[in-house]
Amino acid sequence: MGALSETWFADGYIDFELKKYTLLAYLQDINQYFGQQKLYPQLADIIFHYNNLVSFRENKQFLQQRFPKKLSEVNLEKLQLLYEQIIADDELMQELESIIEYAMKKMDGTIREGTELYEFVEDQLHIAPVGLVPLESSEGYMFLSDGRFREVLVYTYRLTIFERADEKFRGIHMSFLDTYKKDLMHTFEYIKSQLIRSHKQLPNPAVYSVETKLVLPINETLLPVAKRTLVKYIAA
Repeated sequence: MGALSETWFADGYIDFELKKYTLLAYLQDINQYFGQQKLYPQLADIIFHYNNLVSFRENKQFLQQRFPKKLSEVNLEKLQLLYEQIIADDELMQELESIIEYAMKKMDGTIREGTELYEFVEDQLHIAPVGLVPLESSEGYMFLSDGRFREVLVYTYRLTIFERADEKFRGIHMSFLDTYKKDLMHTFEYIKSQLIRSHKQLPNPAVYSVETKLVLPINETLLPVAKRTLVKYIAA
């Protein structure tokens, strides 16, 4: 994927046609991935760049509040310096505003396409607990199976909570553990019992199955959507 820097819109020579070419090449790469039904990391990347444009256009203080972790201190300082230099130059600022307005409109259409695919996949996921769910469900296993109906992918998960700007957010850390056949013998309950037997550190784990009839790229689409959907399901 042709990557964009955090300050691509103001790097080097600020010229509308030049930046337009840079943006369209980037969006062409993004759309190719979406056309292959691959969402991540492309969707997250373009959303970040869109929000970055919004933040820069509004003001540098908001930028620093909105992206305290994504941007390093060096990048933040660079953006602030750019903001101060460009805002003092009316002609340059007008060119930059034209670039940002055009980029946001183009990015918005691509983001909508990615979001529609995300929502379609999410709607096709069926989540259910496997057996009884313990009172503490912040750590356990997720079983993932798709429309090929041949195997069950087993992942460990651990929910985390972090705070930012007076808000709490739930995140999830997930790691691939093993693959099981999917047949009459290897039921979800059977797989759960095998995991408990072989992984003593989780004697009473929370286990959830995520199933879909869709056949999609696992790591680029199905797994990222399943992870986020599982967080919402557990937190509900």
